[in-house]
Amino acid sequence: MSILFSPLKIRGIELKNRIVVSPMCQYSSVNGMPNEWHLVHLGSRAVGGAALVIMEASAVSPEGRITPDDAGIWNDDQADAYKKITAFISSQNSIPGIQLAHAGRKASTYSPWKGKGAVDIKEGGWQTLAPGTFPFAAGYPNPVEMNTDEIRNVINQFKEAAELSIKAGFRLIELHMAHGYLVHEFLSPLSNHRKDNYGGSLENRCRLALEISRAVREVIPDDIPLFTRISSTDWVQDGWDIEQSVQLAKCLKETGVDLIDCSSGGNIANAKVPAGPGYQVVFAERIKREADTLTGAVGLITSPVQAENIVRTNQADVVILAREILRNPYWPLYAAKELNAEVEWPVQYLRAKR
Repeated sequence: MSILFSPLKIRGIELKNRIVVSPMCQYSSVNGMPNEWHLVHLGSRAVGGAALVIMEASAVSPEGRITPDDAGIWNDDQADAYKKITAFISSQNSIPGIQLAHAGRKASTYSPWKGKGAVDIKEGGWQTLAPGTFPFAAGYPNPVEMNTDEIRNVINQFKEAAELSIKAGFRLIELHMAHGYLVHEFLSPLSNHRKDNYGGSLENRCRLALEISRAVREVIPDDIPLFTRISSTDWVQDGWDIEQSVQLAKCLKETGVDLIDCSSGGNIANAKVPAGPGYQVVFAERIKREADTLTGAVGLITSPVQAENIVRTNQADVVILAREILRNPYWPLYAAKELNAEVEWPVQYLRAKR
């Protein structure tokens, strides 16, 4: 029996298998609004058999976007626009999820195919926020150091975005605390040099992450799972690392986080990341074991046998696919055939099943 195609119950939902579509930025929104591209992009992965489809990093405020083309969820019009997408994903026996995000000092930049570096305010850019005043890298915006009121405002923005997400029909929420965006910037000693209650000690650097997760957990129904994506390491000496990630995971679990999505990097521009097949699985395995929590493995997971081995050997509870499921939206159906697992196909596609 394939473990990859076994169900997993988390709070009030049941994943029909252990395959998750990673939140992947599409840079295809106007004023944060989802559109037909998102419906087809996400809907095709639901048709393809993934148990959970997570909407890309969706900004909790206009200034929280990575680029002017990012999706967002900070008003009712956006929430209403998502309803068509969440309804379709649900109709395919898949769970619609959303990742809530704030880009911090990596905001107000160009979409990958439009340019590099900072978008000038005259061209639609904006003032960025961060723990301190130094930019991510040369050519990036110079952020302002957030004061306590601005920190409180961001926490409230995550809270309000979570409430809007539930209204939009999402049945799972993931908090983006990875890849050098705002919360990760507070976590890492390399990007957080503050002297107040949000800087210095590990406890202080974790404060924003925990305040956001508590605030979100308080306003979403008990049956809605809460995931958190973290960067398990900065891949730089004296930076954020796996030991600190384990401690953060333990604290996040206490606030009501159900699963840690274990990624890495993104906070230091010149970090040397030893990318290779399944290179981040070791982080998911260690956090799962030492923090006693559900974890997701992500990063160059491409083959059904590889994915099956990850969950079968208890290295992670789910596999989270990105590039491979961009290449093949129907990867879960292909994987089921290779692993001799019987799965339900869309009736419209049954002629191709054998």
